[in-house]
Amino acid sequence: MVVKEGQSSEQVKPVETAEITDEKPKTVTKRKKLKRQVSRGQVHILASFNNTVVSVTDEQGNVLASASAGSSGFRGSKKGTAYAAQVATEKALTDAKTFGIAKVDVIVTGIGLGRDSAIRTLINQRLTVETIRDKTGIPHGGTRPRKAKRN
Repeated sequence: MVVKEGQSSEQVKPVETAEITDEKPKTVTKRKKLKRQVSRGQVHILASFNNTVVSVTDEQGNVLASASAGSSGFRGSKKGTAYAAQVATEKALTDAKTFGIAKVDVIVTGIGLGRDSAIRTLINQRLTVETIRDKTGIPHGGTRPRKAKRN
């Protein structure tokens, strides 16, 4: 037992030596992670001229699965096509069906070519589409006019 300066022998506790045993350490069994079941959800479709993004969420807005035309393997101007939106929607839905989703509300934003084909794909995938809401922004006031000509 070593006593440092400023310490009394009562403050210092002796170091206990570890006992060597032949027992193996206990293995901790991992519990299987349960995927939550979501029967109702929302499908957010953002359809621009250059790409289409599809996100499947629960009713609170927590994302369950998402896919885009770019992540589905399309590049360049092909990302803005209706077929690319269809493939992206199918990819997002296959990921979301592991959660048991059956009824969806659709929220569409944008004016790209993928709007209609993405909604058609939802219906063809045997999902019950309850509502379709369009949240595309509408311009108001317009742009600033040009300055007046001076001759």
